[in-house]
Amino acid sequence: MLPCFECNYQKEVTIVKTTGNRRWWALGAVSLAVLAVGLDGTVLSVALPTLSKALHATESDLQWFTSIYLLVLAASMLPAGLLGDRYGHKKVLLISLGFFGLGSAASGYSTSVGEFMAARVLMGMAGAGVIVMAIAALTVLFSKAERPKAVGVWSAANFLSLPLGPILGGWLLTHYWWGWVFLINVPVAVIGLIAGATLIPESRLVRRPRVDLLGVLTSAAGLVALMYGLIEAGQHGWNNVSALVFIATGLVVLVGFFALERRLTRESAGEPLLDLTLFESKSFTWGVILAAFVVLAMFGALFTMPQYFQGVLGTNPIGSGLRLLSLVGGLVVGALPTARLVQWVGAKVATAAGFVLMAAGLFIGSATSASSSGIFLLSWMAVFGLGVGIAVTSSASAALVELKEERSGVGSAVLQAVNKTGAPLGTAILGSVLSAGYLAHLDLRGLSATAASLVRQSVFGGVAVAQELHSRALLVSVRAAFVSGMDRALLVSGGIALLGALLAALFLPKTNSSPQLRQTGNKEEGKTIGTK
Repeated sequence: MLPCFECNYQKEVTIVKTTGNRRWWALGAVSLAVLAVGLDGTVLSVALPTLSKALHATESDLQWFTSIYLLVLAASMLPAGLLGDRYGHKKVLLISLGFFGLGSAASGYSTSVGEFMAARVLMGMAGAGVIVMAIAALTVLFSKAERPKAVGVWSAANFLSLPLGPILGGWLLTHYWWGWVFLINVPVAVIGLIAGATLIPESRLVRRPRVDLLGVLTSAAGLVALMYGLIEAGQHGWNNVSALVFIATGLVVLVGFFALERRLTRESAGEPLLDLTLFESKSFTWGVILAAFVVLAMFGALFTMPQYFQGVLGTNPIGSGLRLLSLVGGLVVGALPTARLVQWVGAKVATAAGFVLMAAGLFIGSATSASSSGIFLLSWMAVFGLGVGIAVTSSASAALVELKEERSGVGSAVLQAVNKTGAPLGTAILGSVLSAGYLAHLDLRGLSATAASLVRQSVFGGVAVAQELHSRALLVSVRAAFVSGMDRALLVSGGIALLGALLAALFLPKTNSSPQLRQTGNKEEGKTIGTK
């Protein structure tokens, strides 16, 4: 037993020798697990119209199909990290994968709204375990020098679901029973289980941390309230009283949670759920913050472009997914070589450069019109994707590079919990900007109150009314109004990306001096904790 001078626990450190290929195959298993979770969210968005008919779901039910998953996912992040540190990262990952597969099967065979909701809750809890443990595995499998490259592979797999979900989901819905869009997760989960059980080493603290029950409850309640408020703001606007109350309540509860954890950390009054000494590392703190900024700025394109493709250009979900391939292609090209870029210029410069490329792509994209050429659209999205790949990989690597193995579970949970708030926050902010621009440029003269109300709701409502009335003028007005709002949203996203570049340049350490991985012959040495 070696003393751990950076925490209140003791850990057993075992040197594990394994070939480099085995290590990267293990990363493939982790990436596959993450892809399965990512596919669920994108596939669901395509399947909602079909679910409305199959399960006799109302508009409110459809909103909750997505919301309940996000809320449970957010609430389960920190507890999942604690369970991994307590019982073993591999064990929690495999159990989570198993339950995710069961939840997917239950979703596919649901016959009512209640059954489907229950399945979504199970998937949200399991998804949190998969996502958090996948990140924690990177800190066990790879040295500091290797982590940027490993994060690049993880990032590419994580974002591959963006186009793959609509393409695969749309094809399945067109040719087969709707349940297959969820059952497709089952074989992916099974393959992930087999690969994970075979390739990923187990690691956990030898002395299991006690469960900080009050911390678990307050963190979950705060995150759920905050996420719910942001989702409500995205759907109903920032002037919605309910949304503001939930956001304020969530923030107050989270402040209380941090005060509790601070007392437990400083006074040694117990074992906190979240050891706040994690934030003594500027690399971890600003890596987490900047990774969230990537998600926030990214939603300028992810929120608007599928609507543009389908509402303005008239493509179907499959066509929309295919057009997003240029964005994901740019992301992959940016993510994979970022490890070498970080070694050359440091995380500070690499992250800032990624944000600048994101901003450049978004500012160019803000010139998009209803008649923009395909080459123009694909080009600026590729530049934007390139920036996302560099920024998300280098910022996440900065957060993980100094993360100790004994803190990998909860540390990864913090990274993912902050990231998950970026999605509804981005939707709320950019949705409001888009909506304001859309409503400001609509020409509703001559429409009935009912028709005008439908047009105001969304570009899809406007297109439907125009087609029903056979009004070419209204169709042109609706599409032009949407593009105007979209361009404003892209400009705001570009501004967020520039702010991210500034924060990276000012506060992120230049973490390009990580020790090189020691090698013994054809073997690599890596540390795990309590390895079995």
